[in-house]
Amino acid sequence: MSGFYRTAVGKKWVMAITGLVLMGFVFAHMVGNLKMYLGPTHYDEYAEWLRTGLLVPILPDGVALWGMRVVLIVAVGYHIHAAYSLTMLNRRARPQRYASPRDYIAASWAARTMRWSGVIVALFIVFHLADLTTGWANPDFHAGDVYANVVASFQRWPVALFYVLANLALGVHLYHGVWSLFQTMGSMSPHFNPRHNPLRRAAAAGFTILVVGPNISFPIAVLTGVVG
Repeated sequence: MSGFYRTAVGKKWVMAITGLVLMGFVFAHMVGNLKMYLGPTHYDEYAEWLRTGLLVPILPDGVALWGMRVVLIVAVGYHIHAAYSLTMLNRRARPQRYASPRDYIAASWAARTMRWSGVIVALFIVFHLADLTTGWANPDFHAGDVYANVVASFQRWPVALFYVLANLALGVHLYHGVWSLFQTMGSMSPHFNPRHNPLRRAAAAGFTILVVGPNISFPIAVLTGVVG
């Protein structure tokens, strides 16, 4: 298995599989946060269920949540490592310039957007945890009072703006990621290989809008008084 991972194909498959795990998480996270629109009681009950009730009594309190966290940490770690390793492999494999400026611009644009959107999303995750999980970045944080913590955070317009911009970066990353996913996991099927396959673009755009649209609405809803 380690030998397969050392190859470019292996790294692409690891990126695809970890990408699917992370896509499932951001989708589930978005769906859960929609409970914010139902009011503090429903939202706080949902947060408490995540902390203490997930898969109980099959597993003890909190075990499932920590299991999910471990899986996510491993997925993020491998996703970043595979992306960095592929970048290094591509640089070593193509020391010469591209055959045409058009090829260079297209490849460079894809690489830059994935690289920088990934960095922005990674920084956003760190801030998000400090803001709404540990409370280090939220002066009005109260453990267990999830609805109030979210409202207090998003009432600070610089924080709300950062959340919107970070989710736009997430959207760019998701779009290119889903589009590339078809190339990697459907590599044996000619139906998914054409560069301009409309199914690939529709799936990428649809999933991106489905996740990013509601995510952006949360800080806007707090700033405009819809939630709070």
